Amino acid sequence: MGVVSIHQFPIPEGKSGQQAIEILQKRLETIGAAKTGTFCVECETYYAAPHINPNRAVNIIHDSEHPVTCFALLDTGTCLMADSQFDMIMAKMAGIYIPKKAIKIESKGHRYEVQDFVIKIGSVCIGPSFRGILVEVEYTPCVIPLSCWDLIRELLQGIMGNCVQCPSQYLQGKMNEIYTPVDTVQQYMEHFNVFRRAPAGVR
Repeated sequence: MGVVSIHQFPIPEGKSGQQAIEILQKRLETIGAAKTGTFCVECETYYAAPHINPNRAVNIIHDSEHPVTCFALLDTGTCLMADSQFDMIMAKMAGIYIPKKAIKIESKGHRYEVQDFVIKIGSVCIGPSFRGILVEVEYTPCVIPLSCWDLIRELLQGIMGNCVQCPSQYLQGKMNEIYTPVDTVQQYMEHFNVFRRAPAGVR
């Protein structure tokens, strides 16, 4: 696992989400990226029952890159890495935590590789509703974000244009630290929260 940076791709005026994804895919093919499969990152949020105080939320996140791991991200920012069957424990806690099915969100699409990079183009949906596109770039040989950010930015700008100038807000605070899978989950959560707050149809 290397350093991952995740960014929202602004959909060009007059284009559909699918057309925007095709634009990105063509750009990847132009730089010699090869399709190596699919991926999915999904998040289901559980809220504390009304009688629980303080009222906390737990986000249960599954990432196809880590199939045997489940990430439980609290609204305080604390993240627990657990067995992939952690959902079953949450189901048994129905009197304490209640899932909000209406806000289950996922990013899924195709996975590409070119040289030392892994690139994922994700279509973000809340239920059946398309909300936008996330581009994930991983530079695999490095584990310190500051040491490889310039390389990641150069590749991202080649794919997305000059809309990418700096790391995500979360990653900016971790530039000199060793990167872990939890940092990827935290970035996805940052973007998922933005998509959830945005009215449907606004991208």
